Amino acid sequence: MSLEKFFHLKENNTTVKTEIMAGVTSFMTMAYILAVNPNILAAAGMDHGAVFTATAVASFIGTLCMALFANYPFALAPGMGLNAYFAYTVVLGMGYSWEVALAAVLTEGIIFIILSCFNIREAIFNAIPFNLKKAVSVGIGLFITFLGLQNAKIVIGGATLVGLFSVDGYNKTLADGLTASMSDAGITVLLAIFGVLITGILIVKNVKGNILWGILITWILGIICQFAGIYIPNPDLGFYNLLPDFSHGISIPSLAPIMFKFSLKGVPVLEFIIIVFAFLFVDLFDTLGTLIGVSAKADMLDSEGRLPRIKGALLADAVGTTCGACLGTSTVTTFVESASGVTEGGRTGLTSLTTAVLFLLSLLLSPIFLAIPSFATAPALITVGFYMIGSVSEIDFKDPADGIPAFLCIIAMPFFYSISEGISMGVISYVVMNLFAGKKEKITPVMYILAVLFILKYILM
Repeated sequence: MSLEKFFHLKENNTTVKTEIMAGVTSFMTMAYILAVNPNILAAAGMDHGAVFTATAVASFIGTLCMALFANYPFALAPGMGLNAYFAYTVVLGMGYSWEVALAAVLTEGIIFIILSCFNIREAIFNAIPFNLKKAVSVGIGLFITFLGLQNAKIVIGGATLVGLFSVDGYNKTLADGLTASMSDAGITVLLAIFGVLITGILIVKNVKGNILWGILITWILGIICQFAGIYIPNPDLGFYNLLPDFSHGISIPSLAPIMFKFSLKGVPVLEFIIIVFAFLFVDLFDTLGTLIGVSAKADMLDSEGRLPRIKGALLADAVGTTCGACLGTSTVTTFVESASGVTEGGRTGLTSLTTAVLFLLSLLLSPIFLAIPSFATAPALITVGFYMIGSVSEIDFKDPADGIPAFLCIIAMPFFYSISEGISMGVISYVVMNLFAGKKEKITPVMYILAVLFILKYILM
């Protein structure tokens, strides 16, 4: 069967050349995940190289499923925000092992496959108030930005809980016997700040792949500083050699350390349910919001504002998440960066097939992606936060019964250092305030159930 017949190119007013170029553009705009995801999940104790391989393969599988199941030009990869929840809330915050977190992602993926087959995901999505949906996106944006500032050491602990970096202040946070200087911690902070400015300029100039280019330019500046002796590696503090290691040739890191490593050891049933739900909640709105937003940009929605073949698109997301968990990575979701490929004219699954193949080929470049340091990926986190916080303009703060829960949801995520706590605060406060405001008709049965579950969590945990 030809590409024309399989992807219906003429029917969608596109060509093979246009679709392939669109696929390359989508890959360029989201390839930063290959550097960022291993850095984030490594903080949870996972093998850095293995996570890179899992990220590339899971992105390939999810994006390929989108091409085959739905014939849409959308690409998938481990989602930002969801990987942060995995590492910083479930593992570092709640104290569970990354194996438990992977089990939660697997459970979420299986549940999503079932929900997608019976169109329940759309029903749940419609039951959640619009303001809370947008508040979750804004809160995650702030949380991710905070992570970026921390990973780059721009923000450090201090007498005021957090403060701007200084060498003396940073040294007070280190264990006895360890000392940082401007040659290691100091210069990387400056490089990260330059990286944010560089990425911002690239966005302003509308450069394709701006986030990826921002990472690479920041990293290259670091390498120049290393050659000039301005940056001196200090492995004891986590500041490593910035040059790629090709001593073992072009080899693909093994998945063995993380593949099929699931565990439920030491996690109470209700707590596990809450963890799974948080993954479900964020992924649900992230995916549906992205699908609807990008589809609208491509003029793919029908007269009623619905996306044809959305069932196949949601199923691709669910299969990608399930396979990703088995491989050893956090939740796979549809990336809003897919809009870049749509802007280039991508209209069919040939675009996503092209992106999928490029993710697979990226495995051959593992030494390069694995050498990219956290100070170079931090600007990407901060920039993604900028994109996500834009949803705040769509939140209606005029009605306090709607606005206050949205506000609590937003501020709880960075201040409580937890995405799930932000969701809990938003849901509980929304139900309570609208009950007392005499607006029971605004509260759906799903919201009542969620509020009770979250309250039980605080009572029993």
